Parts: sequence; C-alpha cells; structure tokens
Amino acid sequence: MTVISVTRFQADPADAELVQARHADLVAAIRATRSGLTEARLGRLNKETWVGVWRWDSAADLRAARQAAAGDPAAVAAFAVAHDVMAEDIEVLAEL
Repeated sequence: MTVISVTRFQADPADAELVQARHADLVAAIRATRSGLTEARLGRLNKETWVGVWRWDSAADLRAARQAAAGDPAAVAAFAVAHDVMAEDIEVLAEL
C-alpha cells in the first residue's frame, strides 16, 4: 500500500540553496540504490521551516530506505543542515 512520508524541519535561511541541493542529492542517492520512491518534493513554509513530502510504493520500501540511509553520505549531509526534524508516515487509503 502506498505511503507518504512528510518530514518537517528547520534550517538556517542562509542555507536555503544548500538545503535544496542536498535534498536533490539525497533523492538521487536513494533512487540509485533503492526502489519504491515514486515522488519527492521539497517545500518551504517560511524562511526557516521546510517540508519534504515523499511518496513510496510501500511501507516496506520506506523502511528499507531509512535503514540504508543511516550511514549514507548523502543522508548525513542532508540532515547536517536540518534541525528539529519531525517525520510522519501516512498510509494512503484512498485517492480520489
């Protein structure tokens, strides 16, 4: 079943370009080694608050990617510029 992972975090406004570049690098690294990531979006609520919205084919794909990302250089770099990270996973029950 499809899962959407929503990650909200804070970053220094001076790092806005860096946040975007590292997000793109992380998506590329995950797609190069894992299957199941069908969409990845990055948005900003204000100058400091960011939201990543990633769509996965299944919860198992998401779990496997998270386990693999623990020591991945792209993940380490991406989260080095983020703080106050909170993630929620949403099981998609209907798409209308």
